[in-house]
Amino acid sequence: MGELASFYALRPLMGQLPKGDGHGVLVLPGFMASDYSTGPLRRLLCDLGYDCAGWNLGRNIKVDQARIDAMMDCVDELHDRSGRPISIVGWSLGGVFARELAKLAPEKVRLVISLGSPICDDRGHTNAARLFEYLNGKEPEIMRDGNFQALAEAPPVPTTSILTRTDGVVHWRGSVQRCGREDCENIEVLASHCGLGVNPAAVYAIADRLAQGEGSWKPFEVRGLASLFFPKRALH
Repeated sequence: MGELASFYALRPLMGQLPKGDGHGVLVLPGFMASDYSTGPLRRLLCDLGYDCAGWNLGRNIKVDQARIDAMMDCVDELHDRSGRPISIVGWSLGGVFARELAKLAPEKVRLVISLGSPICDDRGHTNAARLFEYLNGKEPEIMRDGNFQALAEAPPVPTTSILTRTDGVVHWRGSVQRCGREDCENIEVLASHCGLGVNPAAVYAIADRLAQGEGSWKPFEVRGLASLFFPKRALH
């Protein structure tokens, strides 16, 4: 609630964040959440000049091939609408989906940003693993043909993982990318898992990453007072 209050308190100033170039941005909610949870972020991104959309698929609970196909339809629609690659922002489980969608259609995705997502291959890094397995089984349908088996493998597009050591749901080590590519980065913020989508520092980083021109990716750098909200610690 504190992070949401901070978001709205700073909302008038967020109009000064880097403006977008109009490309499509698909925002995916976390496990058990819906588009309602991503509404504040999506409205901000629309105001910054992006063609921003939610997934319009209800709550993020059941993971099956039909759900993956429906998300790919969202990617296709946004891509076709603008005629150029889109970015995908995913919160928690939504970030896992964002990365996998980019692997399935890298030619349609320019950037992936995950927020507190369990992107390692060990489900023990998330406290929601038992509930997820209760609802989807230990081997969900989408994994039975060999897909979704290498979550730690980054998609072949620039990829940013925004994480926090005070997550409370996903252990921060489970959100660390270790792909070794320059365009595969981690950004630590001071936040909670349930507040990442409205946390002002996380929003600052999202806006900064999305504003990069297509094909001109550079590592995240923050200067001045804003640097106080981005710990620069080794992520081992």
